[in-house]
Amino acid sequence: MPLYAALDLGTNNCRLLVATPTKPGRFRVTDSFSRIVRLGEGLAAHGRLSDAAMTRAIDALAICAGKLRQRPVRRMRLIATEACRAADNGAVFLARVRERTGLKLEIVSRETEAKLAVAGCAPLVARNAPAAVLFDIGGGSTEIILCDLREWRGRRLDQHVVAWTSLPVGVVTLAERFGGRDVTPAIYQGMVDHCLNLIAGFEQRGALGELAEHSDFHLLGTSGTVTTLAGLQLGLERYDRRQVDGLWVDDADIEAVTAGLRASSFADRVANACIGPDRADLVLAGCAVLDAIRLTWPATRLRVADRGLREGVLMHLMGADGAWRRARQQAQAYSAGNGRGE
Repeated sequence: MPLYAALDLGTNNCRLLVATPTKPGRFRVTDSFSRIVRLGEGLAAHGRLSDAAMTRAIDALAICAGKLRQRPVRRMRLIATEACRAADNGAVFLARVRERTGLKLEIVSRETEAKLAVAGCAPLVARNAPAAVLFDIGGGSTEIILCDLREWRGRRLDQHVVAWTSLPVGVVTLAERFGGRDVTPAIYQGMVDHCLNLIAGFEQRGALGELAEHSDFHLLGTSGTVTTLAGLQLGLERYDRRQVDGLWVDDADIEAVTAGLRASSFADRVANACIGPDRADLVLAGCAVLDAIRLTWPATRLRVADRGLREGVLMHLMGADGAWRRARQQAQAYSAGNGRGE
């Protein structure tokens, strides 16, 4: 079967997926890569990508380029998001990336980023829910999507989006503004209030109306913040995607885990295997964004997605290329051949 690739260069992470289509709407990952590069470090203060940050990102992208050269990839899409959107030298950086690695990245809009996140997370939305709020807490922005699911039948979730917004805040920008190492209760509350003020500017935040009061209404989050919290809630000694992706977490458990993090020291967070040194100064900023979302759209449960934009890219690439149609035709031809004893 043909291979497809999706690359997401965000404010904090560089991530690659290579996959092959299987059943309709599904695929099997054949290779992946993820590295924290902090491309947006210092961006909020200076408006530019720093030389050190660009070097870290290019080093990671060079590894991705090597993986892509080793495989006969039929189609790929390489995406850059908030850091490159916001930086004065974003285009210059992408030209340097192409020169150094051969990769041609495209800067996508916030709306495109939100739509791809919806496509990637759609399989985890509860079929019996009348509505859901999907969110992606990134390094430099946070996408929030409100979905009315009453007429949804499991296909094209993007057609059931009633409102969406992209907040100009993420774990990197929030931690840089308020501090992420030694977070006092006052500092943490300041982060939550800042995010609540941004959400307050989202005029359609009440678009779901009474649907958001239904017992089956839920949140669905995709980001390092929610996957980290899920790992902590499960008590994992090391992060395990298989246990985290698709996990349902009660609101009371989220509150308990975040309370424990707020009471922890920076050293404690560094020592925790589900957090580590790369996220220790960012995880509380992510919790603050999550708290603001939970306060705005209270729900009894949250579903955790260790998937998102890259998976959405792969779904779009495979669908546009007719990959699942060809796979079905090949399977039918194989079955017919076996039926003739071939």
